[in-house]
Amino acid sequence: MKIYRSIEEIAEPLTNPVVTIGNFDGVHLGHRQIFHRIKYAAAALGGVSLVITFIPHPLKVLAPERSPRLINTYPEKETLIAASGVDYLLTIPFTMGFAAIAAADFVRDTLVRRIGIKKLVIGYDYAFGHNRQGNADFLRQLGGELGFAVEVLEPLGDGNSIYSSSKVRQQIESGDVRGVVPLLGRHFTIGGSVVHGFHRGKGLGFPTANLVTDQELIPGYGVYAVKVKLGESVYDGACNIGDNPTFDAAKRSIEVFIFDFDGDLYGRELRVYFMDKIRNEQKFPDAAALQKAIAADVAKCRELLRTAAIIEYRDSPEKVES
Repeated sequence: MKIYRSIEEIAEPLTNPVVTIGNFDGVHLGHRQIFHRIKYAAAALGGVSLVITFIPHPLKVLAPERSPRLINTYPEKETLIAASGVDYLLTIPFTMGFAAIAAADFVRDTLVRRIGIKKLVIGYDYAFGHNRQGNADFLRQLGGELGFAVEVLEPLGDGNSIYSSSKVRQQIESGDVRGVVPLLGRHFTIGGSVVHGFHRGKGLGFPTANLVTDQELIPGYGVYAVKVKLGESVYDGACNIGDNPTFDAAKRSIEVFIFDFDGDLYGRELRVYFMDKIRNEQKFPDAAALQKAIAADVAKCRELLRTAAIIEYRDSPEKVES
């Protein structure tokens, strides 16, 4: 997949491009069905597929107080879109100046003249441009005038619920990391670097890696069974997210105990895959009670993870092809 990081990088129109536009936060299975659709439509036209998205998320510019915690970092989003097999990705820098552009001007100047669009595929509720002028009816009318087709997809889901970034966020924030897999098509993961903490885990017999991450969305407080990637190796582990109430800590921490690992982790990069939640965070009467609880958590995690495998990317079982 070729990535354009500004509109100006597209020097000449693409070959019969089929385009979709959106934020695509989380790149969940609904998004992937849209990507399947533009790939299928592009193949029928002898053309290419193009995904257009924005950095940062528009609400971070227009209404920061309403901006959601993003499910993925921007590099993760690019990686997931690339894994969907589209030909091109255009990441448009979102500014107040860009937000002021009328939808009609964006369609004429960018989609038609710059990109050479032949078909636009959007979700049923998507709109863009100043004051969200670019809704489905508007785009169909403009497409008829300017010579490109518009396809509006119905709500996409698994038969039980609609795929939604908001729903994904709610489940992760509540700690339902196992239940979110059917929406994401993969296990939720965060990456980060190991820094020095308070070294309490080592004193309890369970040395933990204190993780610092750029991830905005973090699972709710509690203990989780996790898989940990360190370089090319994968380990089982337990992760505690919380403010360590037994020790009256005031700051949230992400602490990972990697099973059967002996080595220096400081400064190294880890990727943590959340497989299941074991329990909520608790305050224990003393360190001995906490130590006993951690031992029980580790035993439970070992058993749960013994036959578990990471799902990093699973394609949607329902591809939109007609």
